[in-house]
Amino acid sequence: MSFTTIKVGVAQTASQQFDFAATLAEFTTRCEEAKALGVELLVFPEAFFGGYPKFSNFGASVGTREPDGRREFAAYYHGAIAVPSPETDAIAEVVRRLDLAVLTGFIEKEGTTLFCSLLYVDPVKGVVGKHRKVMPTAVERLIWGNGDGSPANLSAHSLQLPAKGDERREVKVGGGICWENMMPLLRYNYYQQGIQLYVAPTVDGRTTWLNSMVHIAIESRCFVLSANQFAVRKDFPPAHQKIMQATLQAEEGAEWTDETEIIAGGSCIISPLGEVLAGPMRGKAGVLAADIDLDEIIGGRFDLDSSGHYSRSDIFELLVKGH
Repeated sequence: MSFTTIKVGVAQTASQQFDFAATLAEFTTRCEEAKALGVELLVFPEAFFGGYPKFSNFGASVGTREPDGRREFAAYYHGAIAVPSPETDAIAEVVRRLDLAVLTGFIEKEGTTLFCSLLYVDPVKGVVGKHRKVMPTAVERLIWGNGDGSPANLSAHSLQLPAKGDERREVKVGGGICWENMMPLLRYNYYQQGIQLYVAPTVDGRTTWLNSMVHIAIESRCFVLSANQFAVRKDFPPAHQKIMQATLQAEEGAEWTDETEIIAGGSCIISPLGEVLAGPMRGKAGVLAADIDLDEIIGGRFDLDSSGHYSRSDIFELLVKGH
């Protein structure tokens, strides 16, 4: 491989019972699988640590909150992790041992507020940054706070790649979580920081997700790495399975087994010109990998550089408050 060629991957998998120890074991397994494929940078889905409580409303409706919903929130809170913490140390240790750059979605707690966040983990430096989702979608706003506009929350990060002899290359990475990626100004915030890889962890299992990822790749002239959960009934805690069962059977009359599909996947890797390099993977868990040449970013920006010669900076300017 040339100096500009690296192998990247996305892990399509699920949080295990919203339990940290079980999910860390799955994290380790997928990192080892990726390492065996030669992957140097790996992306995990949204809410991988902590879990995505699909179909739950936490007992809330306009004007009322039910006691069962409060208990459900307390249980969900206890599966979240703080930064820094022994949990983030454990994640970083896996990354260090395998010499692999990793980004993973997780549910973060600060005090008694939860956030849907993205953790940047360097194989040498450990945790180098995090991003809190700035706008949770719909009912997510009941359980997750809004990420702020601080430089720390909106900064891209350079991650070191596995050592090649005495050298370590770096790659600049940034991106949003799930429907944040529909926010043009958020995307542009990362474009103008000069990112090479745009990451988009998600739980949106609809087939239309691929269209958005292809557009972002073409617009940014970056490689796009989108990791989605593939989750079935048995991946969720028993109490949450009851909530999902009531919703699914009411809406679809679906058969309810341990393998009933809850989140369909759709992970993918896209080139700067919009070519689908890997995926979309649907209906199963696994690791997708692709060899990419970072010089394709430069070549792609020959005719379209959204934050450079094609930006018309004499007319338009993005100002991020507080930056």
